[in-house]
Amino acid sequence: MASETTNVIAGIDTHADTHHVAIINEFGKPIADREFLAVGSGYRKIVDFITSHGTVTAVGVEGTGSYGAEIARSLRGEGLCVLEVNRPNRAARRLKGKSDPLDAYQAAQSVLDGRATSVPKAKDGPVECLRILRAGRTSAVKARTAAINQIKGLLVSAPDRLRAKYRGLGTSAMITALQRTRPSGHMADPEYVCLLTLKALATRCQSLAAEIATADAALKEILDTYAPMLCDLPGVGTEVASQLLVTVGDNPDRIENEAQFAALVGVAPIPASSGKTTRHRLSRGGDRNANHALYQVVLVRMASCQRTKDYVVKRTTEGKSKREIMRCLKRYAAREIYRQITNPRAAPDNSDLHQMRTTLGCTITTAARELGQWPSKISLLERGLLRNDTLATNYRQWLTEQPAKIRSDD
Repeated sequence: MASETTNVIAGIDTHADTHHVAIINEFGKPIADREFLAVGSGYRKIVDFITSHGTVTAVGVEGTGSYGAEIARSLRGEGLCVLEVNRPNRAARRLKGKSDPLDAYQAAQSVLDGRATSVPKAKDGPVECLRILRAGRTSAVKARTAAINQIKGLLVSAPDRLRAKYRGLGTSAMITALQRTRPSGHMADPEYVCLLTLKALATRCQSLAAEIATADAALKEILDTYAPMLCDLPGVGTEVASQLLVTVGDNPDRIENEAQFAALVGVAPIPASSGKTTRHRLSRGGDRNANHALYQVVLVRMASCQRTKDYVVKRTTEGKSKREIMRCLKRYAAREIYRQITNPRAAPDNSDLHQMRTTLGCTITTAARELGQWPSKISLLERGLLRNDTLATNYRQWLTEQPAKIRSDD
């Protein structure tokens, strides 16, 4: 057995039922490897096996989002540094072959070479709850869409009496009407069977709609607690906010700066210049679901945010295409959202702004803009408007009573 002062690196090739663990020293020399069951007792044995060969520098784990999620949690719980390892390079695999021990050693070697540097998501907090809820909601949305398409497809070839009755209705009204029908007839009658099937599909649609609404309410409850001001950003709703938080994970500190976040969500500008042409294009990497979420944010802002509209006009006169303008807007949106995600409860140093938000219900951005502190006191975040006219009236009255005290902090 190696000396306790020996620095070792472990690599784990994960599977559904077993995990193969390999250990190398700080010079890349193989020390030992062994297979363990992917169960609680197996995880404890893996920890004992790794730590028995020396001081563990890091552990490279494949599939930290699937088969390796639990072993990654167990290793972090023991205070070990866990890094995420990508699938081995296919060209190298073809040359050297493939087996569980080889893959485990390859994982350890990736950590030693510095190719595996990503910290895996913690998957042990409210963001993991968001991910699970979104998984169920996504399947429900797809199933509801499929059911609606089936209803419309059946009505296309249905008897004319049925088509005439439901043709002019909107989707929601049509589903409600079909669910309330009481088909009567016999199983050899096509019209009866068609209406019976349509009623079943409509009932399914309503059940799925209720399931989606329940998931949305749960998502909003978590967001209100975990990131209460994220949804105040223009264009950021429950769907977008939850997706972006899931992309970041429960440990946002694993993303060191907003440039890394931009690369993670696929909005980091990529040079695409040639000759006399100097331009950038959008990255085609990163989390595409998060990229789509930012796309939705930009679409909303281009339609409803005056600042964004002015920016679009300005860049259009400079000769930028719509795609290039949206690329820039995505990058700006990513910067704003990253600041809010990594500091979800932060308030400016000015305590009056914080007091205004908590007592009157307005956002800090709105308060700062009205107090003439925009944008020096806070980052350039469009966090929404006053909640309603009553709050706006209370705010103006409060501002009139204490103008000197508030502006003295400038």
